[in-house]
Amino acid sequence: MINFDNAATTGRKPEMVMNAVYNAMRRLSANPGRGGHRLSLDTAKAVYSTREKIADFFGASGPDRVVFTSNCTTAINYVLKGFLNHGDRVTTSDLEHNAVMRPLKKIGAKVSIATVDFTNDDKTVESFEKLMYEDTKMVFCTAASNVCGKMLPIKKIGGLCKKRGIAFGVDAAQMAGVAPLDMKDMNIDFLCIAPHKGLYAPMGLGVLIAEKEIGDTIIEGGTGTNSLSLYQPQDLPERYESGTLNVPAIMGTSAGIDFVKRYAKDAYNEEFKLIKRLYEELEKMSDIILYIPYVKEGMYMPVLSFNIAGIPSEQTALYLDRKGVAARAGLHCAPYAHRRLGTIDTGTVRIAPSYFSTSAEIDYLIKILKVYK
Repeated sequence: MINFDNAATTGRKPEMVMNAVYNAMRRLSANPGRGGHRLSLDTAKAVYSTREKIADFFGASGPDRVVFTSNCTTAINYVLKGFLNHGDRVTTSDLEHNAVMRPLKKIGAKVSIATVDFTNDDKTVESFEKLMYEDTKMVFCTAASNVCGKMLPIKKIGGLCKKRGIAFGVDAAQMAGVAPLDMKDMNIDFLCIAPHKGLYAPMGLGVLIAEKEIGDTIIEGGTGTNSLSLYQPQDLPERYESGTLNVPAIMGTSAGIDFVKRYAKDAYNEEFKLIKRLYEELEKMSDIILYIPYVKEGMYMPVLSFNIAGIPSEQTALYLDRKGVAARAGLHCAPYAHRRLGTIDTGTVRIAPSYFSTSAEIDYLIKILKVYK
């Protein structure tokens, strides 16, 4: 099966990641921070080492700022529900995933929605700046759309937030591991990561890097510290890590970072070449509908949505599946993005390669789309 659904999760994991998970099951099957025996201490050291690696990779101030969660959505919920209160003003974009929009709705925040320009990042920055009011408490937005791949000018938005004293949070599910992200350089206060995507780690783990205090908790429980107290610890990361950590996935993330640094440094460039070729060939087909004016390196992630005129996106994806190609169809949990693209009623077919994708696979996709009627 040719997997082009890597924006949901990278379908193929590197051997070194799978070996790290296996070794964790064999040698680190103990609860870190919950015991004084050797197994527990060894596991705690391995987990801490991964925190250090993540902090270094994403330009965080230190390993204590790295919090492990059950997934990226949970990390986003920790930030939004911990930092914001009912009635607080927050600015976001018109390409957001439900992982951002649903918590904001639940909180009852006053949401201002900036327009992302598909060809001019300065216009995007201007739109955000116009919506940064005196009482704006936070700007929280995606680093890149999971539907059309548009990358937001995160560094410029972060600079505006720093200048105005506004907290800045980023949903990096689609970008982390594929394109550079540096919290210090980009003035990011809260970074939410899905390691199972661009870092090729197992599913079932999220990462939150918090440079500012979040505030309230949404989950409380055992942390291995201050057990006599009925109150949650104040210090990170324990404050947001109640219960047993997913150590195998954490070790897989550690190996995933090693893989990206050693072998996939140019993953973005290689994947982008594949998407650019696909875009150029689809553009030649009269019955193909594309929703962005072009794909430009540095402005778009290697993600592309399209439809075939008169054919439901789900039907096209089913055809591709029968031909041995995995692609995602529908609304991709991002109705705001689809309203912006004009595809709220149809959804789109989404193609997202990975480091392991090849030009031959893209050529095969082009070939079978040419004969599909």
